Amino acid sequence: MEEKTTDNRNTFAIKTFLKDYLDLRKDKDNELETVDSIRKGVEFKGANLWILIFAIFMASLGLNVNSTAVIIGAMLISPLMGPIMGFGLGLGISDFDLIKRSFRNFATATVFSVITSTLFFLISPISEAQSELLARTQPTVYDVLIAFFGGLAGIVASSTKSKGNVIPGVAIATALMPPLCTAGFGLASGNLYYFFGAFYLYFINTVFISLATYVVVRLLKYPKKVFLNKQREKIVTRYVGVIVFFTIVPSLFLSYNLIRASYFNDRVRTFVADELSFPNTQILSKTVTDTSDKKEVKVVLIGETVPETMIANARAKMPKYGLKNVGLVVQQGFGQEATDINELKSLLMQDLYKNSEEVLRAQSLQIDSLKRDLNKYHSYNHLTSELMPEMKVLFPYIKEVSCAHTYLMDMDSIKPDTVLLVYLKSKEKVREAEQEKIKKWLAARVEQKKIKLIIE
Repeated sequence: MEEKTTDNRNTFAIKTFLKDYLDLRKDKDNELETVDSIRKGVEFKGANLWILIFAIFMASLGLNVNSTAVIIGAMLISPLMGPIMGFGLGLGISDFDLIKRSFRNFATATVFSVITSTLFFLISPISEAQSELLARTQPTVYDVLIAFFGGLAGIVASSTKSKGNVIPGVAIATALMPPLCTAGFGLASGNLYYFFGAFYLYFINTVFISLATYVVVRLLKYPKKVFLNKQREKIVTRYVGVIVFFTIVPSLFLSYNLIRASYFNDRVRTFVADELSFPNTQILSKTVTDTSDKKEVKVVLIGETVPETMIANARAKMPKYGLKNVGLVVQQGFGQEATDINELKSLLMQDLYKNSEEVLRAQSLQIDSLKRDLNKYHSYNHLTSELMPEMKVLFPYIKEVSCAHTYLMDMDSIKPDTVLLVYLKSKEKVREAEQEKIKKWLAARVEQKKIKLIIE
């Protein structure tokens, strides 16, 4: 009986803790003020529209010269989030007028953005697609997650009293502007693959930000719009239901397709790495075709020619990697036959971009690790400088002090133990009791229990 009472108390304590820390309604702002604030950001007229146009020019310029800083700056000043959140809010509170206004302004902003970016890239002397542009042509499942969680952060922040500076951060994370600019580049260069890929990414971001807004508005139980005319209320409710349905269903379908494509690409990546790595031969590029009509992996090899028997052997192993009924095309022999230089250049650029991203990511992690190690060493140098004046007063017989972070290895267990190594040089012999006193003082002073003291 006592155990049951204790369990109930623990459960109650956990529930109280979670409610206290995770309750969204705790810091909730006045609902009417929140709705009014989002409603004001929906309109794209006058200053808002000109700010958008200038931001599009900035983002296009950043993409053109491959400047990440300029792109981020453009996203910070862009007002695109307004109608997207307004659309989700309108769905959540059954405000059909707000839905129509948001959609109209969203369409206006999209059209002006694409036209502006297209005009920029038509007159721009730089016509080559840079890495920042290429990164916005192929949506992944991660873009879905970023858009959804970014949308959640945006509407939660907008609903609180503190508000905070979250919306610009959401605009950067979800990257609404770069895909629009890339779509403009696709139109200007006549590359429909870039246009549709970038616009697809933009559509995904838009849908999932709106969906996140709708979810939070319903969770926070925002009051729905009151209609005096009950017949009109039924019509509006029906319209909103249809719009919600046609928003959620395509988003689920998009998510499923992106997850499936991500899984398929991962299987292909593993297969190519395991089965198509040959000595004195390098994988120049791989192209994956994943449609209902055709599933194919095209790999370009450069270097020594690989025998057809080895390629056939790799092809036979494809079902093992979940690639049953997937074709494998291997192109090689660039050293012996005439090659399309432009195609080879394109393949090299794509490979360079992908490899550069991986190298930069690895280098960034390594730099962060080295920085942490360096800061650790600097901290111990600083600690030594701090201890010296104090020890001079407390233990005047100490001549030299040195502190360092080190590992002690037990020969039996071979288990390393992290300790603070303190070396002291004394003018006279230090008794055991005095050594213990120094050790206790150090433990209290540096707030560390594991100290190895060496006195000479």
